[in-house]
Amino acid sequence: MLIGIIGGSKCNKKTKKLAEEVGSEIAKRRHTLVCGGMGGVMEAVCRGAKKSGGLTIGILPGKSKEDANKYIDIPIITAMSHARNAIIVRTADIVIAISGSYGTLSEIGLAKSIDKKVIGLNTWDIPGIKKIDSIKQMIEEIEKAGDRE
Repeated sequence: MLIGIIGGSKCNKKTKKLAEEVGSEIAKRRHTLVCGGMGGVMEAVCRGAKKSGGLTIGILPGKSKEDANKYIDIPIITAMSHARNAIIVRTADIVIAISGSYGTLSEIGLAKSIDKKVIGLNTWDIPGIKKIDSIKQMIEEIEKAGDRE
C-alpha cells in the first residue's frame, strides 16, 4: 500500500521520535511512504522508513529535487506549493496525520472530501479521523485498510 504521511514541517523532539517510529513500522510491513518530502514530521518519518529498508516518495512543493530531505528516494517536483497536498492525499491509499497545524488540517480536509481513510496520531480532533494513541493501533488500522483493498 501507499501510506501518506502528513504533519508539521516543524516539530519537537517527541513528535520527531514518534514520526520516525511510524516510518519504521510502515517500512517493516513493506508499504511505501508518500509525504511532502521536506522537514519536520516528513523528514523524521522518512528517516525511520529508510532505517528499516523502506521506499520513500516526496511530493515536493518547489521546482528542485534538491529541496527534498535526504531520506527521499523518489522526489516528485510539482512547483505547486501547498496545492501539492492534493497530490499527496490522492496518491495515498490511506493517510496518517501526525501532529501538525493548519497545513495538516487542510490535508485532512482534502482526504476526507474524497472519502480517504485518515488515521490521527496526536493531531486535530475532528469528526472523520480515526484517532489512535499508539503505534500498535496504527498498525491494526493499516492492516484493516489493506484487507478492504
